[in-house]
Amino acid sequence: ARDLHVGDDDGEEEEEEGSEDMMTEERQRKTRREDTDEMAQLSLLVPNLELATGCSPAHLPGGPPSVLAQTLTQRVLTLLHTSNMIGMGPLRIWSPPPVDSSSATTGVTRMGGDMEEMDVREEEEEEEEEEEEIAKAEIRAFWVLYIDVLFISLDGNAFDAAWLAILAALKDTVLPRAWWDADREMVLCSDDPVEARGLDVRDVPVPLSFGVFDRDGLGVGELGKEQGKGKEKWVLVDMDGFEEGLCREEGTTVVGEGGRVVRIEKSGGTGVGMAEMRGLVDLAAKRREEWMSLLEVH
Repeated sequence: ARDLHVGDDDGEEEEEEGSEDMMTEERQRKTRREDTDEMAQLSLLVPNLELATGCSPAHLPGGPPSVLAQTLTQRVLTLLHTSNMIGMGPLRIWSPPPVDSSSATTGVTRMGGDMEEMDVREEEEEEEEEEEEIAKAEIRAFWVLYIDVLFISLDGNAFDAAWLAILAALKDTVLPRAWWDADREMVLCSDDPVEARGLDVRDVPVPLSFGVFDRDGLGVGELGKEQGKGKEKWVLVDMDGFEEGLCREEGTTVVGEGGRVVRIEKSGGTGVGMAEMRGLVDLAAKRREEWMSLLEVH
């Protein structure tokens, strides 16, 4: 009975740890959703995909934004928000509270009492002061990230290529330390590169665009149509421009950390069922591992 009682205690401890982990994950998800809502409300992410650079015969320079460019821009913006990949912390610009010199600790105060007790008191006082400073601080401005993507050469699969370029850019983006100057009533930035910090990139979602080629009797003659051989279909990934023109059904699967499905887009037909979609999600997870190694993200 004693052994059974110990086992019950261990089970209760495991349940408590599991519930704490679940609560922590739920708080993290809630924080990410709140950051994304605030980011979308303030329009802090502004992507722009430019195709009118002569990247293909269909996109000559000097022309207005094409329908494809506007569609890609909206898809990128939607994925930036739905993936919750960027945190709000580095984008906030605070007004620092005034420094109170009277609260500084001097060596004289350490002479009376026990040294260890004084160290503990000083640490507690410093923590209290930091909490008070955070409470007094106020958000006065935000960084806005303008993400411009220019296509030099386009031969299909524009969304995946643009997103990979955006991930590489966000990984290397560094923001200088900025603060609100109350006297000048403006934002000032430090020119010291040591004080600069990168973005809070929480996840690296990776897309996999695909298309379904339906032969529909092409190249088999009338006999093939009669025998039903023309109903064969192939799922193609990383398509070029010629293959995209032949595929009526297209879609994109986006996979994040741990194989989490971030987003699925599909239009144009019913050639891809549940089994094929699972295979595409697994393939997107493998591609994510390759991209992580290319971006040197661990």
